[in-house]
Amino acid sequence: MQQLLSYTQTTETVRITVYPIYLDGQSIPESNEFLWAYHIRIENLGEERFQLRKRYWKITDGFGRIQEVWGDGVVGEEPFLKPGDTFEYTSGTPLPTPSGIMVGFYVMEKENGDRFQVEVPAFSLDSPFETTSIN
Repeated sequence: MQQLLSYTQTTETVRITVYPIYLDGQSIPESNEFLWAYHIRIENLGEERFQLRKRYWKITDGFGRIQEVWGDGVVGEEPFLKPGDTFEYTSGTPLPTPSGIMVGFYVMEKENGDRFQVEVPAFSLDSPFETTSIN
């Protein structure tokens, strides 16, 4: 199995780890269709329970073109994380270039209704068709 590159960032008491995976079998380089999956692990390192309410992604392709994505929850869920809990999911994104970069954040809500933002580290989307990595 290939060793996965990971990117990790902690905001307050929430640790986010991202593992980007190039989907060679689903990409069509000759048609400028490059697909990635990304596996995300969210860990509650604190003492309070919270719920993931919203997500935001800024996806930049190899030409510098930006796509922004807002949505409720992740993969159709708005998970609750108690102290010590971990939530993991896998999603994906297409690009018209062999490389790109993603960065974003989650909006979490505490039980008292207060909301806070958790940063997702910037991570590279590098296919074998790109000779240099962006991040």
